[in-house]
Amino acid sequence: MIKRIAPGPGQESVWDYPRPPRLEPVSRTIRIIFNGVEIVNTHGAYRVLETSHPPGYYIPPADIQMQHLRRTARSSLCEWKGRAAYYTLTVGGRSVEDVAWCYPSPTPAFAPLASYVSFYAGPMDACYVGEERVTPQPGEFYGGWITSEIVGPFKGGPGSWGW
Repeated sequence: MIKRIAPGPGQESVWDYPRPPRLEPVSRTIRIIFNGVEIVNTHGAYRVLETSHPPGYYIPPADIQMQHLRRTARSSLCEWKGRAAYYTLTVGGRSVEDVAWCYPSPTPAFAPLASYVSFYAGPMDACYVGEERVTPQPGEFYGGWITSEIVGPFKGGPGSWGW
């Protein structure tokens, strides 16, 4: 049995997020630093909210230093958003393969995400929502960003695959 953490004032529980997921615009600044370079700085992101997951953040390409991204051959299928394409990120002499993804032709419910890019937080120097540095979602499959405003438990850790 999953022991849900009760949210405190100003917090959200990922167990109150819907399934299928919901897409929301984000007004706060989203920033990503990799190898000492700010590769993302935006006020135009979206977040995807899905039961048991910390939000995933999707960035408009115009607010990404796209010269550092190269499409790879990898793809995956999300039952809600459609087929994803992946990117390798290279800044200076440091690269991380398949660290970012987008939905070039998302399903109608997620059409605003077309070509917006999401990043795994773990390999980055730092990712921020507003002024808060995020913690990566546990595990290596999911790309959610954990802030103090959300509580879990979060899918992705040991024993959570079947939730």
